[in-house]
Amino acid sequence: MKMKIRIVQIFGFLFTVLGWIFVSCTMAMEYWKICGLGGLGGNNIISIIWYWSSLWRACYTDSTAVTDCIDFPVLWAVDNHIQIVRGLLISALVSGLLAIVLALIGMECTYIGGKEKIKHKFTFAGGVFHILSGLSSFSGYVVYANNVSGEYFNPAFQGLKFNLGTPLFLGWVGSMLCITGGIFYSISVGKLVFEPRVIYSDSEGSVRSSNSGLLSTSGDPRSEAYRSQRTQFDKNSYV
Repeated sequence: MKMKIRIVQIFGFLFTVLGWIFVSCTMAMEYWKICGLGGLGGNNIISIIWYWSSLWRACYTDSTAVTDCIDFPVLWAVDNHIQIVRGLLISALVSGLLAIVLALIGMECTYIGGKEKIKHKFTFAGGVFHILSGLSSFSGYVVYANNVSGEYFNPAFQGLKFNLGTPLFLGWVGSMLCITGGIFYSISVGKLVFEPRVIYSDSEGSVRSSNSGLLSTSGDPRSEAYRSQRTQFDKNSYV
């Protein structure tokens, strides 16, 4: 049983760490959206100019490979959709980092975190945070892609029409890896964390719990401790 849990958790760890790396890389990557103007006109070669943009700047590259960029201004002067995407991705990275720490503490193959019950809770919490991290980053890429595709398919839009760039697809893959890894973590310990607490009494009158073992012996009339206390009380009552 423990071996199966460890295998599932190891796969969850690999998926989540790889997904977190993918998402963090997209924050610094260029070419979130790209547009090319020019090309071939019959037998003549027309100059090609590439316009592309990221979360931090907008650039163009001409046919001589000369690139000129304009950095986006201060935070409150950037387009609203870019601010939303930045916020969602940063939130995803922070929650993902917290999830990695929690999962490492709670994994079966580590020797930190205390008792098994506590380790399982850490693992489950890490899985939940990974899922939230993946959903947050996935939503950020959807917001950006929706803005780009909305302009592209809008016949009334008169500006440049961009295509989706590589970072968006890499980010979607990373988000799905985070979500999948978080589900692996949650499944591996979900039953153990939410196992119902059953209280029963054994033949000796000891009250026990399925989670924490022996609870009490003095309150059960069948226990030896209870009978001795009762006998002593009866003797004292006739003195």
